[in-house]
Parts: sequence; structure tokens; C-alpha cells
Amino acid sequence: MKQKNFETIIYSAAGVAAMFVALMSLYVVISAVKLRLDVTADKAHTLSSGTRDIIARIGSRVTIRFYCTQGDNAMPPSLRTYAQHIEDLLAEYKQAAHGRIIVQKIDPKPDSDAEDSARLNGIEGQATGPYGANKIYLGVVVSIFDQKFALPWLGPDRERLLEYDISRAIARVLDRTPPVVGIMSSMPVFGTPYNPMTMSREEQGREPWAFVAELKKDFTVVEVPLAAARIDDRIKVLLVMHPRGITDAAQYAIDQFILRGGKLLAFVDPHAFFDESHDQQYQSFTVVGENAYGQSTLDKLLKSWGLAMDINKVAADMSYASRNMKTGEVRPTILTVIRPGIESNDAATSQIDNLVLPFAGAITGKPAAGLTETVLVKCSTNSQLVDSLISTAASEQILRDFKPENVPYALAVHLTGKFRTAFPDGPPGGKDGGQLRESAGNGEVVLVADSDMLNDKICIRVQNVNGRRVAHPMNGNLNFVQSVVELFSGDDNLISARSRASMSRPFTRVKDMESKAGKAWEEKIRVLESRQREMGRMISALQTHKEGGEEEKLILSPDQETELENYQTTQIQVGRELKEVRRNLRKDTDALQFWTKVVNIGAMPVVVTLFGVVLAMAKYRRKRRAAI
Repeated sequence: MKQKNFETIIYSAAGVAAMFVALMSLYVVISAVKLRLDVTADKAHTLSSGTRDIIARIGSRVTIRFYCTQGDNAMPPSLRTYAQHIEDLLAEYKQAAHGRIIVQKIDPKPDSDAEDSARLNGIEGQATGPYGANKIYLGVVVSIFDQKFALPWLGPDRERLLEYDISRAIARVLDRTPPVVGIMSSMPVFGTPYNPMTMSREEQGREPWAFVAELKKDFTVVEVPLAAARIDDRIKVLLVMHPRGITDAAQYAIDQFILRGGKLLAFVDPHAFFDESHDQQYQSFTVVGENAYGQSTLDKLLKSWGLAMDINKVAADMSYASRNMKTGEVRPTILTVIRPGIESNDAATSQIDNLVLPFAGAITGKPAAGLTETVLVKCSTNSQLVDSLISTAASEQILRDFKPENVPYALAVHLTGKFRTAFPDGPPGGKDGGQLRESAGNGEVVLVADSDMLNDKICIRVQNVNGRRVAHPMNGNLNFVQSVVELFSGDDNLISARSRASMSRPFTRVKDMESKAGKAWEEKIRVLESRQREMGRMISALQTHKEGGEEEKLILSPDQETELENYQTTQIQVGRELKEVRRNLRKDTDALQFWTKVVNIGAMPVVVTLFGVVLAMAKYRRKRRAAI
């Protein structure tokens, strides 16, 4: 019996040892091959198709130098994890390039040749320790032959843009000359220099708007005057942003630019809330037209394209209405357009899932002969057009009088095809000067009925990190601009990489539950507001009288006192119902989130346990059969 037990122990130990050797051998074999399984819905942890296309264009070897401070004491724990993420991503680039990308990891230790190399290549160290004595390096330099492009600091704040930044660096060294992009605007989008003699305190030293700063990272950006008589031939893409007061001569210049093969991205607006002149108020409410404060259009060009935009109307949409998170107020003219309202088959918007457009107009009409229209962004059918004068301050009135028109109004469109001149009778002023009448090839124009979406207050959230101004995208607005310009400039491979920076994965079930509860809440509010207006009219009709030298007093009749008591009772009742709505909402959403966490955390252990039980049962059955 003892000998049998001893043999069992020997065989078991030998089996364990054999299993250990087999596992170690398997590890050695597969460790040389890096395989990753990405099960996320948007493949967020896999190189995008655009990045792979850029890598495929590499003809000669590209060298990527990863300057990373090493050592547990030199690098904070949070940055060590992030640095490993960068290294893993660079390994994926190397693997996808099949030998055409060389990755070098360099530790720039203090007073070393590696530190001198980092500085010569434009890599910036972040000062740490007492008096900034030590520095942390976390940057990348991409080079091919004599071309190089540096990413001086790959901070965690750019983590979601990491693939885009590296792919952009590779594309930059492959394409030696970046395209030229022109920007024409009535707004100070390029910032304002510091000049205390001519500027107020609020105006001094403004930085360029975020969309301009982002474009400058990839393109040669030049400013085009709003009164330009001709667009420079070097400009490949022209971005027109809120052209308030644009002249016919400038519209003619844009017209000829398109016919010469230039690409146009235009943001016009029936109500530019962030136009600085908007705060001055209208000097006359009878002033309408493109020169009115806060309004802009390209009327001559739109007409020739078969399109129109009513500069006195703003789109209101109950399905895409935003909500003030503090007060719960529904704002139907500040649109948060999600995927159902964004075209998924166009390269510029295929991976954008949310856009915020405050006080946007509606693009109507049928494109002219020879042009094809793709609606990039649109309202839902639960929308209507409202007067732009009440769009900012009359949410209550809009909600009360809202009547959906069952029309998915276009907010942004993409026109392609043969463009014809908007000035068939010749240029303004009568001098022909070799006027083009029709585009030689297919032209492209993207028209957006809103300019506020480009304002920093709408598209980014700014934080101060160690004295540095760091901007984080709040939605897909910046992505939209960058994607269109990249598409128009000829390199659309960066679109899929950049789109991941603003991908939103909302808890849709919770959003639906909040929406249903919100509708009930809004109905209760409207009932209460209606009652408040009724009481206001009643109190305004109260009689007053004087007694001797006393001040006027309000005298309520018994009927009016009863009415006031009824109002107060109604107010208390509605308040209780609102509390009940919120209580039920929290209870349902909390339960849904709890069970979702239970499933996410417990699903894998349960699956493994069940798998183990099945294996044990199968083994037990085999033993029983063998015994029989």
C-alpha cells in the first residue's frame, strides 16, 4: 500500500515537473511573437487602418528614438506605467512595419551623451526635484535621412492622441513639405499679441484658438484677409470661419479658388454667440442681413450651389437638446448631435460620434446640376426652426411652443462635383482678368451652418498642469475640423487615428432612462410654470389703496387668498412629484449600474468555474468507465 502511494507521489511530481517544463518551453517560443486580442467595440487598442496605410508607404528605414528616463527612483509610478504603454505601442509599429521601422530606447541620464542627444533632437525634459535639479524625459524623435520630427513631451494628457501623434510624425518625415492651409475669419482666431497701449485687459495677449493651434501642428497655416481679392495659389485648403461682412470681391476670390481646384471648409452662422460684437447688442432690431451682429453667410456662393441658409432662423431639436447639468434646464438650441445624426459613410465623419453645435442654422435647397450633396450632420425629425433673436434667452418659450416639423434639417453638408462660377456676369468691378467659369476637375466643399462649435469654450477643456496650459477635447468638434482638412489636403490616413481621441462610449441604457425621466420632469415643470404665469397675471390685477399717509399695500380678496393657497398647495405637490421622479430615476439607474458591474466582474470567474466543473465531470465519467 505504501509503495503504491509512493509511486503515486512520484508520478504526480513528475507530471507537475513535465507540465512546468512544457509551459516554460511554450512561453519561450511564444514570447518572441507579440499577439494581442482587442475585444473593444472600436478596436481602441489596435493600430488603425490609417496608421497601417502610412506604414505601408515607408520606402526606406524610419528610425524612432524613444527618449525615456529609466529607473524606479527617477520616474514616478504613474509615468512608468504610461511609458510602458508607449513602448508597447512602438513595438506594434515595429512589428507592423516588418523591418522598415527601427525603435531605439534611450535613457538620457544627467550629464550623459544621451541627454545631449535628446536636447539636440528637440526633446524637452520636465524639471522635477528640489529647484528643478532633475529632469524626466518622455519624448520621441522620428527620422529618415535628413528629415526628423520631434514629439518633445508625450505626457499622459495626450494618451488618447498617442497613436495619432506618432503616426503624424511618421507621415511628416515621409512628406517633406506640409500642405498650406489658409484661414479667413472675422474673429481673432489667430490670437492677439500683447499691447497694453491699444488693448483692454481682457484682450491682451490672447492665444490662438485651439483649432488653429492644432492645425499648425500638421500644416503651414497662413492668415487670409477677409477682404482678399485673390487666394494665394500655394493654399491647398481654405477654412472660412464666420465671414461676417464679407464683400462680393472676397466671395469672388473664393469662387475662383474653388474653380482652380482648391478645397473649401466654410463655417457660416445665423447666430454667432461668441462673436465679440454680439455682446454690444443690436443697435437696431430692424437690422437684418449678413452684416448684422452675430450673422454671417456666403450668399452668392450658396445660391450658385443651389443651397440656402435662413440667417434669421436657428435649429431647435428636442432629441439632440443639451441639458444644463447643474439646473437640469433643457436647451433645445444648443445641439449635442450623436451618431444617428452624423454620416458614418463619409471619410471625414465616419468615426466621430458626438458634435456640439450651439445656435446652428439649417442648410436647405437642392444642389445645383453637376454637384452631389452628402449630409454630414443633421437634426433629428423632432426638430423645428425658431427665430434666432429668441434662441439664446427663451428656452422656456421654445419648449412651450415646440412643434416638431418632421424634417431632419442639414447642419453640415459635403458637396462634390463640377462647380460653376457664382459670378456669370463677370467679377465685381467689371474686370475679367481670366475668369474661370467652371472647375476643371471635381471640386470639394464642406459647408457648416455654425461657427460657435470652433470656440474654445465649446470644444476644449483647459487645465493648468505644472504651469503648462493643457487642452483636452470635450467632444468631436476639433476632430471634425482636423479630419476635413486632412481629407482635403490629401492625407486622410490620419483620420482614423485621431478620431479615437474623442470617442464617447455612453451608458446608453442609463441615457434612455434619464431621457424618459427627464421628459416627465419637463412636463411637471411646464405645469408649474403655467401655474406661475397664471398667478402673475392675477397678482398684477390686484387692487391697491392708500390709508392716510401709509404706503400702498396689496389687498387680497378672499377669493384671491384661496387662489394663492391653491397655488402654494400645487407647488408643494409638484415639488413632491419631482422628488419622486428623481428618486425613481436614481433607484433604476443605480440598480442597472450595480448589476452591470456584477456581470463585468463576475462573468469571467463564473465562466472559468463552470469550465472547471465540466472538465471535472468529464474526467470523473472517464474514470468510472475505465473502472467498469
